[in-house]
Amino acid sequence: MSNAPLMPKATAVWLVDNTALSFDQVADFTKMHPLEVRAIADGDAAQGIKGMDPISTGQLTRDEIEKGEKDPDYRLKLSESKVVLPPAAKKKGPRYTPVSRRHERPSAILWLVRNHPELKDAQIMRLVGTTKTTIAAVRDRTHWNASTLTPMDPVTLGLCSQIELDFEVQRAAKEKPTDQQYGGATLLPASETTRKDAELEPTEKQREDLNVDAVFAKLKTIGGKKQDDEDE
Repeated sequence: MSNAPLMPKATAVWLVDNTALSFDQVADFTKMHPLEVRAIADGDAAQGIKGMDPISTGQLTRDEIEKGEKDPDYRLKLSESKVVLPPAAKKKGPRYTPVSRRHERPSAILWLVRNHPELKDAQIMRLVGTTKTTIAAVRDRTHWNASTLTPMDPVTLGLCSQIELDFEVQRAAKEKPTDQQYGGATLLPASETTRKDAELEPTEKQREDLNVDAVFAKLKTIGGKKQDDEDE
């Protein structure tokens, strides 16, 4: 195997002290130089290192060592570990932007702000790999290079892919509330119609005035009729 054992120098110390393997065999197994293994055997190297038993750690078997001791040309094989470690979870962090592209991020931010105002700051940060402070400076035209900024497509600049841009745009469109559409004319509420009817109704004073006028008009009519009878 091409893989070296754990703590190769400590393993070499143990093999030199506890086996009859040749220097070449130990060097091949631990991926060290034969002269370095010879120096360990002579006590010129690794004096403060405690030997580590590769058998107890499951990296080598006793039978494998015996094969090597019987045949100097035999090369030891590292035992496969029985413990399977889960793959390390990839941590989500800010998008890495090459140094050569970092000066183009403000132009990409300006393009996104103008062409896709529905995008949130967090989405722009994911697409371009920038900070909220930079986005605010570009949007408010307070960026130190605001006078010379030119809107540029982040996909063209290589800051994100078209698929990533489309995904964020569609996501923003789904989260944006839809405007209420006009559904045609509707009936007025009862409060409105009641209020207008109340306004049309005469007040108490208006009723009294109407009654008085009606009485006087009736009296005038009766008086006029009596005068006509007397004249006759």
